Amino acid sequence: MSYNIAAIDIHKKVLIVVVAAVAEEVADATGAAVELEGRKFGSGARERNHLVSWLQQRRVHEVVLESTAPYWKPVWLDLEPHLEKLHWAQAQSNRAPKGRKNDFRDAQRWGRRWLAGELMLSFVPEPEQRTWRGRTRGRLPLVRERVRLPNQVEALLEEARIKLSSVISDLLGVSGRRILEALSQGETDAVKLAELGDDRLRCTQEQLADALRGSPEPSHRALLKLHRERLKLLDQQIDQLSQRSATALKQHQDAVVRLAEVPGFGIESAQQRIAEVGVDAEAFPSAGELASWCGACPGSAVSAEENYSSRCPKGNR
Repeated sequence: MSYNIAAIDIHKKVLIVVVAAVAEEVADATGAAVELEGRKFGSGARERNHLVSWLQQRRVHEVVLESTAPYWKPVWLDLEPHLEKLHWAQAQSNRAPKGRKNDFRDAQRWGRRWLAGELMLSFVPEPEQRTWRGRTRGRLPLVRERVRLPNQVEALLEEARIKLSSVISDLLGVSGRRILEALSQGETDAVKLAELGDDRLRCTQEQLADALRGSPEPSHRALLKLHRERLKLLDQQIDQLSQRSATALKQHQDAVVRLAEVPGFGIESAQQRIAEVGVDAEAFPSAGELASWCGACPGSAVSAEENYSSRCPKGNR
């Protein structure tokens, strides 16, 4: 008896595919391939459909893919409904000897190393969980940009010789937003600008007015207006993604609430963790393997029964 496996080396414009017909008793022992067949496909939709048909004709039930960029996703999504098992391997575990790299040899080596159990596989969740990930991960760059925005506004105000950040703690708080809006609309009277501050500010009206006496130019006002518009847009997009994440995980609300009760967590961070590892983290047989995947456990570099390094591995922070 034999079964067919395929190894695909994925590039932006080309797919290098090698199918190996392997005798089961041989594969269990050494992982040696009985017969190898290679072919090159394009990465467009028509070529990917030809790839699916070609693999089905050869009765391939298991595929291992490698890609150093997101180019693997269209191939994975096309193969997922038709094949029993898909694996995405990390390129580092299939490095070729220097000076001997070749696309077809790379794909052949993928198959052999997969049979021998030498590849490091990446965790690819089910389609529903990938949808959760898309929403929570899409929120992260927006939040980072939102965090950087106050520094950009402060740098602009300093250039206009306005020391607003010296007297109020939050440039984008209620008082700060009112003052910035008036500045962007052309108001230059420091006293009138200071009157827009809230009574709960820790500085006096005189201190606030003194900090607002500057020399803003038209270019400063134009940039300030753009920053305010970007702030409004970022807040809207973050709210929309947060609502969509909450809707997608509504059926698992109990798990979200339980995780949010952990010290240091909140609702959004709980949603993000569940989107990354799943509701019950069933892909990880033990807590240690989950910690290793996250990059939160000590490393190991043992030689002659001595550990030379316990540095943590790289993980998706």
